[in-house]
This record gives sequence, C-alpha cells and structure tokens, in this order.
Amino acid sequence: MYAIVDIETTGGHATQNRITEISVFIHDGEKVVNHFETLVHPEMLIPPYIQAFTGISNEMVANAPKFASIAEQLFELLKDNIFIAHNVNFDHSFIKNQLLESGYDLNVKKLCTVRLSRKIVPGHRSYSLGNICAALGIHLENRHRAGGDALATVKLFEYLLKNDLENHIDDSLKRGSKEQVLPPNVNKSDFEKLPKSPGVYYFVNDKGLAVYVGKAKNIRSRVGTHFSGDLKGKQKQNFMREVFGFSHTPTGNELLAILLESHEIRRLWPDENRAQKRVQQVYGLFDYLDQNNKIRFGIDKVRKDQKPLVTFSTHAAALDYLNGLIEQYGLCPKLCNSQTNKADCIQVQHNICDGYCLVQTNPAAYNAKAQTFFDELMAEKKTYYIVGKGRNYKEQCVITYEPGESIGYTFVSNKEAIDFTSLRESLIPMKLNSLMESVLSPVVSGEKSKGYKVYTQMKMAVGF
Repeated sequence: MYAIVDIETTGGHATQNRITEISVFIHDGEKVVNHFETLVHPEMLIPPYIQAFTGISNEMVANAPKFASIAEQLFELLKDNIFIAHNVNFDHSFIKNQLLESGYDLNVKKLCTVRLSRKIVPGHRSYSLGNICAALGIHLENRHRAGGDALATVKLFEYLLKNDLENHIDDSLKRGSKEQVLPPNVNKSDFEKLPKSPGVYYFVNDKGLAVYVGKAKNIRSRVGTHFSGDLKGKQKQNFMREVFGFSHTPTGNELLAILLESHEIRRLWPDENRAQKRVQQVYGLFDYLDQNNKIRFGIDKVRKDQKPLVTFSTHAAALDYLNGLIEQYGLCPKLCNSQTNKADCIQVQHNICDGYCLVQTNPAAYNAKAQTFFDELMAEKKTYYIVGKGRNYKEQCVITYEPGESIGYTFVSNKEAIDFTSLRESLIPMKLNSLMESVLSPVVSGEKSKGYKVYTQMKMAVGF
C-alpha cells in the first residue's frame, strides 16, 4: 500500500517551521482506498509571502486542529505504507519531525515522484509538479494546496506505475538504494561516479554553479552523509532543493583536501558554506622608514596585497611578539609604536637605551639593531616542501609552502627523485589564508607530520 502525501507549511525547513495543511491518499496500486485531509493550526504566524503563495491565511487556520491532536490518526495512516510525495524528503522531514514531537517515530520506506519521473519519463525540461503534469496531460486543480497537489501526485504515480517498464519503482525500494535519500534532481549515476578517495567535492545547482564545497577522506561516503539521517535542518533542505549534480577534485591525501577546500570556498563563495566565509582578521608586523631615516615597526590589520614581516591571528599575539623584539634587540618602544602615549620613552626614563627615539640621535646606530632583526628573521624564513600520497600509486603530491607568503601544489612521478628547483613550473597556486597557516604550522614543525615528508629550502636574506 502507498500513502501519497502533500503538505503546506510556514516555510522551507522543518526545524523552524510548521505544517499548515496536509492531505494523504492511501492507494493500493490500482485505486485510492482512503483519504485524509485537514488544515492544521501551526501555532505560529504564517508569513505574508507564504500566505500569498498557498492562499492559506492565519484566519483560515485559527480554528483548525493542532498537529498534536491529529498525530495518532496520521501515524496510524502512514506507519505501514510506503510514503510517496513529489520531493519526498521535504514532506517526510516535516511530518516525521512533528510526529516525533508528539511521541511517534515514523520509519517507513519512501518514493519520490520527481526521481521516478526522471527515470521513467526522461527528457523533460522541468520535473516540477506543475510542469511534469502539464507535459503528461494530467489535470492539476487547486495548485499549491495540499489536496490539489496530493491528488495530482496520485495521478502522476498511477501514470508512472503503468509505464515503469524497467522496474525502477521496485529498484528504488530495495535496501541500500540511494534513490530514497538523494536530492530529487540528482541522478544516482552522478553519485556512483564519485570516488572513494580523498579530495574536494562540489554540489552544483541547475546552472552548474557551486552551492557548497566540502572535503573528505572518502568523497562518496561523505557526500552520502549529507542526504541521510535527519533531513529537517535548513541546510539539508536547501541541498535537497538546490542541488542538481556533483563534481569533485581528487587530492590523494587529506592535507591537500583541507587546503584546497579552504581555497575553493574563498574562490567560489558558495551560498551554503558559512563558517569559512566569515571575515578572518589577520594582523601583521610592518616596517617603514620615518622622516629621520630610522627604521620603525608597527602592528596593523593585513589588507589586500600587503606584505607584513610576520602575521598573527590576534592583535595581542602581535603585540607580545613586538615586545619580545624590543627586549631582545634593544629596540625603542616609541619607534616600534608599542608605547603610544605622549610621555617620555620608558626606555630613556630607566636608562635602558641611548634615546634612539630622540630626533638628534644618529639613526645609523639604531638601524643597525633593526637590521640584526631583519637578518635573523630572513634567515629563519624557509620554503617547505610537503610530500604525501598522490591520486594514484604512480604519483606523489608535493605542497609548497612559504609561511606568510604563498602556497601551491603539484603531482609528480614517484619513480624519480623530486627536483624541488623545477617544481614551480608545474605548481597550481592557491591563495594562502590564516586557516591554511594554522593547518600547515604543526605539519612543518613536525608536530603533526605523520604520513608526510617535509623538506626545507632556505630563502635568500633581504633587508634595508
């Protein structure tokens, strides 16, 4: 037996919205044998745009039953039947969620008439309920009301039953089939083409634009988790509605997958990626010459195309580093902008330095101290080459990393020694960001380098 369902709601996802109308037709495979339909008091106001879309107003549901009062009847109607709807995961997520609130756990098999229509009657431009019904000559009355849409879905399902020459309906009900959980507009074959290896994956919309970017040790397995389990959340419902296909970039190892994901999120700016799209404030230590030709230092926010000497995730960390420089190299807190008040230099007051902040002091002696810092800083700067697994057994991956400056990757044959000097010709560049730096820092320090080999190359020192 089949339970063919349609609902109207206050919004697009089950965690923050409620059902306003429900219609269920019980079908034995040949005809309708039972029908249940009612408006439902949502216990919240219906937004004006939803009222305009469905025609269901707050006044219409004011005296309607609350969901809790129909929960038992609805559960008994659905529990032993196959749950069918047009975009089934949307309707199922709302009903399952509100039944759970009333103490009923609905666990049933599902069929999606969008997915079935794509398989049984392929080739149509649109598989929305209105468009596919029009294309197949199915009359649809009372559009965007539960009763009208549910009855149209009944007629569509009957059409699909009669024309299912390749047993797609039975195949969809088999245990392990992804047909019940994948977005309605995604082909199962697209999912099955995803590899079971590390990399970055992309969810794309009907225009081929990325709506979400993720990384995984096992791409196919990770993609599957987005469409299994609890589907009532806003992001999962958006995936169900917006995703029309998948693509992927294999990386061969998890480290590159993490780095490439971060790069791609900032490059593509997908709607459904939020965490890494927050503005990450980075602070830097900068140097400059003042009007008296003295080398000075200061901390500021790092802006586009700026090249700080050193970067930090917080202003406090930058200030601690700067104060350490002042003590270690005998620098002037006034000239380093560490002491910003109008009082005399604290170093001069305590006879710690020779008053380098005073205008009449010869800048050469002070600059020599600053140059010592430059020399030691540049001596510490290195290019790191992180070697890990490639995309197949014939190759290995090389990630090049210059802290605070650049990052890139390439793949080379594992049958030959790596020529680090010629790698730049084949490097795929990425835009370095603070998240990448936080991931790479423990790798190059040896703290978290298991599975990777790290090589270094000193940079040429530069200064004033």
